[in-house]
Amino acid sequence: MPFDDRAPSAPAAPTAAQRRIDALAAAARRRRRLQAALPWLIIIGTFLLWEVICRAFAIPQFILPAPSAIAQSMVKWWLPLLDNSWQTLMTTLIGFALAIVFGLLLGVAIGSSTLLYHGLYPLLIAFNSVPKVAVVPILVIWFGIGTVPAVITAFLISFFPIVVNVATGIATVEPELRDVLRALGARPTDIIRKVGLPRAMPYFFASLKIAITVAFVGSIIAETVAANKGIGHLMMLASSRFDVPLVFAGLIITGVMGVVMYVVAVAIENRTTGWAMRGQDSGQVSVAGV
Repeated sequence: MPFDDRAPSAPAAPTAAQRRIDALAAAARRRRRLQAALPWLIIIGTFLLWEVICRAFAIPQFILPAPSAIAQSMVKWWLPLLDNSWQTLMTTLIGFALAIVFGLLLGVAIGSSTLLYHGLYPLLIAFNSVPKVAVVPILVIWFGIGTVPAVITAFLISFFPIVVNVATGIATVEPELRDVLRALGARPTDIIRKVGLPRAMPYFFASLKIAITVAFVGSIIAETVAANKGIGHLMMLASSRFDVPLVFAGLIITGVMGVVMYVVAVAIENRTTGWAMRGQDSGQVSVAGV
């Protein structure tokens, strides 16, 4: 075999198109890193600004406590906060789960039937217009003070967004598509199961992100009125003792729980309905567009 003593050729210089692709990819990576860090930067900056304002203007703690005072209160009362937070989380999740089940069933029924849509929609709107804080005393009369009113209030306040969004997703299936499926022999249940429900899934998960946050509102409302445990109950006890840092600690913990549940809903949405979100990430690089 003859020996080839030729020197290896130097790698080809990247073309202008390749350099542009690399630059776009680097910009997309920087954008994703900024998107991941931006929420934390804004939160930290907000708390720093809050601390500076409280110290600069010497605001009394019983009016607006500084974040440092709230953190001290969290450390001091961490065990009651943990116990009551767990109670609020459980009641919220139970009410939210009930809202998902009944909201999904009723939303499918309303979206599939024009008669039900026109018949039940005014009732649902009227029911959603009633302030839930006015319903809590009635729930206390029926079920007594405790966990049940908080669960029902969380259910009532998160039920309506799920029903409306699921019904909208199913009702917006194109009539032409329904006609084609009927011509091919599909039954109404087949149309709902194979077309309507997949079509409604983006609407459904959009409603979940709204419903899980307002479900905490329902639980806190009920706990402030008719409960012997929970973040709302703890905040009422703290306010009666003018322990404002503890009240703000309860508010912050409730907000953290809401954000965590929202992130969980978004993660499930991305894994199940990612096909509906295509093209929304402006940081993606398209080679075809070069």
